Amino acid sequence: MRMNQRLRSMITTTAAVALLGLGAATAVAQDAPVAGEVAEGSLKGKTLTFASFGGIFQDGQLAALQDFVQKSGVTLLSDGPTEIAKVQAQVESGNVTWDVVDTADFPPYVHCGTLFQKLDFSKIDTSKIPEGQTSECSVPAMNYGVVLMYNTEKYKDNPPQTWLDFFDTEKFPGVRGIDGSGDFTGGLLEQAFRATGGDPKAMTADDIDTAIDKVRQLGPDTIFWKTGAESQQLIESGEADMAMMWTGRAMTAVKNGAQYTPAWQDWLVVMDQLTIPVGVKDPDASHALINAYLGKEAQEILTEKTSYTPINTEAKPEVEPAVAAFLTNTPERQAQGYQQNIKFWVDNFDTTQEKWSAMMAGG
Repeated sequence: MRMNQRLRSMITTTAAVALLGLGAATAVAQDAPVAGEVAEGSLKGKTLTFASFGGIFQDGQLAALQDFVQKSGVTLLSDGPTEIAKVQAQVESGNVTWDVVDTADFPPYVHCGTLFQKLDFSKIDTSKIPEGQTSECSVPAMNYGVVLMYNTEKYKDNPPQTWLDFFDTEKFPGVRGIDGSGDFTGGLLEQAFRATGGDPKAMTADDIDTAIDKVRQLGPDTIFWKTGAESQQLIESGEADMAMMWTGRAMTAVKNGAQYTPAWQDWLVVMDQLTIPVGVKDPDASHALINAYLGKEAQEILTEKTSYTPINTEAKPEVEPAVAAFLTNTPERQAQGYQQNIKFWVDNFDTTQEKWSAMMAGG
């Protein structure tokens, strides 16, 4: 393991003290950061602006940061909604006003080092974040899942269990609902490729057509829903027998009486990302906000306010059973989760999106 800068500094300082014969002197090194903690009054007189997607989600994020605000003394402003074009304009003009930005999955990978700076992980405690969810330029802001929901009345004693069953229309006939709200879902295409006998880990650009063709083969009665509300309505009305859904919408539909249940195996891991734009005026303060956001208590508040899954693995939010059933941070759910190959889809984004859009349009 590479020795971090603070440890090297501590060792160097201690050695110098000993060589100088100052035996009574003690070198003091700054403690490693602990998620959720901030020094009292450490940001007094400073102002930070947090940008996110608005609504209940951003309200919950701000509520989760109130302890950080009170302890650090910082003035916290809120802005948004997040638009990459706005981040780009700020960075290119040299007038960056957003200090921490909540983004979707792909932007921190696409724009790492250009619009979003590489994070200094000596200032952020990531030890309680699920494995594989950090990148050079981001940490997760929250988790949710894309899950396969199926009609328990239709499939009775022979229910679908994985995405392979979703693509098996002979054994599991019925109408499918698929996310057509915007960009393609890389994890779904990886599962589609798997259903053709391919290995998603060995997927190449030439295999994208194979994966999309597998989706196309689900048939003309496949419904590409455009909004979360529409996906929810599809199963509350029983119009779709199986549907890929965001866990929040699936949870709400079940609470409303939909006779559907999730097949959790290989649920698709989805997360918003926390980033720091290139050129912020006080990177240390931005790092401090992110470190506070990742704390156990902050994440519990976030979940209790929004129903999104907390990032901190030690968080135990107090939520009703219907909400708890769709949280994805338990050991069992983490073991069942499937993480898409983000680098592959970033590298092949434009081509895949063009092919996906053509397929949805009937091409």
